[in-house]
Amino acid sequence: MAARWSEPELPLFAEKRINDPKAALKLLAEEARGCTRCDLYKNATQTVFGEGPADAHMMLVGEQPGDQEDLTGRPFVGPAGAVLDKALEAAGIERGSVYITNAVKHFKNEPRGKRRLHKKPDTSEIDICRFWLDKEIEIVRPRIVVALGATAARGLMRKTVTINATRGRFITLPGGAPGLITVHPSYILRIEEERDKRREFDRLIKDLQLAGEAASHARG
Repeated sequence: MAARWSEPELPLFAEKRINDPKAALKLLAEEARGCTRCDLYKNATQTVFGEGPADAHMMLVGEQPGDQEDLTGRPFVGPAGAVLDKALEAAGIERGSVYITNAVKHFKNEPRGKRRLHKKPDTSEIDICRFWLDKEIEIVRPRIVVALGATAARGLMRKTVTINATRGRFITLPGGAPGLITVHPSYILRIEEERDKRREFDRLIKDLQLAGEAASHARG
């Protein structure tokens, strides 16, 4: 799937230099609202952009908005967001101190009656939407970027990444920022056995603690 903008027609943000990160993020979010670079906007209510401090030392990147995120316009406010909130709290990290976004900014879904079924973004959609994610990282300049799941890892690493092989280890992202890969909270929701669910939730907490410590040490 090809991007609809040719190189000279990139958003105005690409033509401007803004020294205030907060103002830059606001402008970027405004321009992302009209994004039609791929077809995902057609079945989505709106673009769901990232939120959080423009100077956050930690950035969390998920897959894409879900149904509730699509309706509210905010990332991680549905069931997976509730799991993430609990994990952040257990890890001693305030959600309000973290910049939270997704690799893909529109909800990919298949209408089925009154329901909209989640569909995983394909690689072309992830790659096309990387424009916005790269700009978010460029503006926020986080000390650590945490990929929540394989789609986020693909968006950040620009290649397919195996979660089990890279989880919990620090890596260097293509742009030079340090990163860490863990599971998406929705993975925990899909686990049926309570013991396994608890174990994976504890591992997510440990991964977030590791990222938080790295961000804190870098800040110092």
